[in-house]
Amino acid sequence: MSELILRTRELTRRYGRTLALDRASLSVEKGQILGLVGRNGAGKTTLIRLISGQSRPTSGELALFGASSPSALDRARSRTGVMVETPAFYPYLTAEQNLEYYRIQRGIPGRSCVDEALELVRLTGAGKKKFKTFSLGMKQRLGLALALMNQPEFLLLDEPINGLDPEGIVEFRELLLRLNRERQTTILISSHILSELSALATHYAFIDRGRMLETISAADLRERCRDCLELRVDDAARAAQVLEEQLGTRDFEVLPQERLRLYAFLDQPQTVNRVLMEQGVGLISAQQKDSNLEDYFLSLIDGHSAGKEGV
Repeated sequence: MSELILRTRELTRRYGRTLALDRASLSVEKGQILGLVGRNGAGKTTLIRLISGQSRPTSGELALFGASSPSALDRARSRTGVMVETPAFYPYLTAEQNLEYYRIQRGIPGRSCVDEALELVRLTGAGKKKFKTFSLGMKQRLGLALALMNQPEFLLLDEPINGLDPEGIVEFRELLLRLNRERQTTILISSHILSELSALATHYAFIDRGRMLETISAADLRERCRDCLELRVDDAARAAQVLEEQLGTRDFEVLPQERLRLYAFLDQPQTVNRVLMEQGVGLISAQQKDSNLEDYFLSLIDGHSAGKEGV
């Protein structure tokens, strides 16, 4: 049985009248790279702040490495590394001096961890430079170095590739994959660059308006994101019946707003269109689609919004 690194149950955070996180339940197992997918303001940063102890939940449960009491959680968090937005560094100190300051403040033993962290993020040559001279990409790398100084078992990263150029993004991705492979580091990473998450994640969690919509493995997501014929009709239930009875296929799914995704007959769209119309189904549109992570997320949001409107 896999070791459970993180478990939240009905985790909620309010800021005044604003519900930033709404009864979010999530589990992360050892060795996973979980991509946290959501729009700006969806609750990603709030969730990471609650896990890392930078904020306290209004209600709900949170457990790290099996620890759930306040004192045990504080100890468990010493096994994590966190990068939320761009960390605050002292502008007139060098990269090395900034990391040394935080090493002492956090009680991390051994000066060598500063050099090792800088080397990991490819900032060794910039260690003597003052932070105020850093580009945004270099600041992001230094933030990651800070998160890695204590050799964490669980790494929490909030939009970590902001400001990185394409080469830097590739290097960052390779570093995370190496940490995961060689050190078995479990990673929770949020990003709005969904194509990069798809190159990293073993699992996904989709969040919108503070609600956790779905968690899914990358393998299952790839299966769901197959090429398809997306149909928009006037009666999805009737269209589903026709597909089963007249075309003999169940390889489809019914979506909100009178839509269907058909994974069969991709080379015969005219046949599908003709049979539907012959059986009295009004066909509004039919479109070949190569579904990706963005499409899947938007489809989830549409379904969630439609469900709320119907309540």
